[in-house]
Amino acid sequence: MKKNILIVGSGGREHALGWKLSKSQSVSMVYYCPGNGGTNNNLSFSITDFSKIKSFAIKNNCIVVVGPEEPLTKGIVNELSDSISVFGPTREAAQLESSKSFAKQFMKQNNISTAEFNSFSDPEKAKDFVYNTNKSLVIKADGLAAGKGVFVCDNKENALNAIDSIMIRKNFGNSGNVIVIEERLFGEEVSFIGLSDGNTIIPMATAQDHKRIYDNDKGLNTGGMGSFSPSKIISNDLFYDIINKIMKKTIHSMKKNSNPFVGFLYAGLMIEKDTQKPYVLEYNVRMGDPECQPIMMRMNSDLFDYIKGSISGTLDTLAPISWSENPAVCIVMAEKGYPLNHEKGNVIHGLNSNFGHNIKIFHAGTVRDNNNKILTSGGRVLGVTAIGSDFDRARSDAYDAVKKIYWGKDNQYYRKDIGLNVKPTI
Repeated sequence: MKKNILIVGSGGREHALGWKLSKSQSVSMVYYCPGNGGTNNNLSFSITDFSKIKSFAIKNNCIVVVGPEEPLTKGIVNELSDSISVFGPTREAAQLESSKSFAKQFMKQNNISTAEFNSFSDPEKAKDFVYNTNKSLVIKADGLAAGKGVFVCDNKENALNAIDSIMIRKNFGNSGNVIVIEERLFGEEVSFIGLSDGNTIIPMATAQDHKRIYDNDKGLNTGGMGSFSPSKIISNDLFYDIINKIMKKTIHSMKKNSNPFVGFLYAGLMIEKDTQKPYVLEYNVRMGDPECQPIMMRMNSDLFDYIKGSISGTLDTLAPISWSENPAVCIVMAEKGYPLNHEKGNVIHGLNSNFGHNIKIFHAGTVRDNNNKILTSGGRVLGVTAIGSDFDRARSDAYDAVKKIYWGKDNQYYRKDIGLNVKPTI
């Protein structure tokens, strides 16, 4: 019997997950709550209105797939799982993302490689620590900050300003009541994502994203300005090290602590420059965005089978996921001014252009108005994604597609270097 899917969320990640699930022979209909201008069957209620989500899912025979972190950390799985199938971790397991101090203590207790760190609830004590260390530092808001609560500091002045921004000026609200100060690591960042049922974890394709707003990784951190898959810096030996020493260890330790983790587990890793050792920079308890977009483009297997296996605890009975050997590249088109102040409500032109069969436009910050026009509604607007025979082809095709889309040269922005300097395998 076919099932319906209810995707909770409105971003490019949710559009990509729904697009992939809609291709399954086991899926009848995909609904989105609330979705965006590029998705169909959109529901008007909030991602945290758990009672309405639950009622709709029961009435329409839906499996609920939760995309973003907010409903997960607020306990949507706890609320829904007694009566319907829902994919994602519980509120307790989601602390791996909702509290950086929790995650760092968890890694320390379970010997999972991460940077040295200290946590502070007093800004003056945090500043004293900065004054008295000669190490390069990263300052992080403890709670959720939409990917913007991390400050990579080049000097003490940067670090002190970061503390003021988070703890004094409260730019991230209560998420900045506690901060984590950690030693800065140098190397290459990689996104490693697995799908877990609490006992078993199956790796997804590797990916890398570009977090900084400007070319050459300059400027403020964002939710992600583009991504590509696979990563070309992960050798086979390093891949199995990450699986065994980080991903499996995380899942087994969470189970041992009576917090079994079900859903997508994302480890943001730094492959340290000198040793090539992987260190966990952060956990996310959901699929990455924009990493999801190229990963879904490369996935040959039926995603529904693995979602179902994760919920039922039967991932160990499934074969490894099959992936296309062709790489994929995603270019994020954003409103100019993001991640700070930016406009909304601009009409997007060119979405019906003659894109190639290897191109998919995933919507994020868009809405459809009463005249069926697509308007910008957020900072990150579109994820223009291409799969190609090699990185150069995928990248070229993605940028050719970007050039066909327009909502005003003074309003739109995208990086020009996504996937440009893809490094060879170690």
